[in-house]
Amino acid sequence: MIKKILIIFASVFIGILWLAYLTHYTSIYVPSYVSGLSALTFLIYAWDKRKAKQSTHKKVNRISERTLQLFALFGGWPGALIAQQLLRHKSQKQRFIIVLWVCILINLSVIGFLGYVLLVRN
Repeated sequence: MIKKILIIFASVFIGILWLAYLTHYTSIYVPSYVSGLSALTFLIYAWDKRKAKQSTHKKVNRISERTLQLFALFGGWPGALIAQQLLRHKSQKQRFIIVLWVCILINLSVIGFLGYVLLVRN
């Protein structure tokens, strides 16, 4: 149940950004950036999950948690959240989950603040 809610939350966020573009509240760059970075972040999670499975058999180079978290911080958090739920990757590590949610809250706060400033200015 929680898994579905988190996937829907991330998807609705991206949908709202595209709706904001379609209703002329933002330029195409905002939803394109978040959607593109989210897709890239999802692919990076998938790659790391694949490498994690391989690491049980041999030594492999993995993507660092810091890199995964930076992609989320810079706007790819919807892709990170969806990947975490669908791929069950990094979904058990409490510290990682806390940092991911801090990244999400920072992103939502910045977008909320910018949206407020733009609405007040107009």
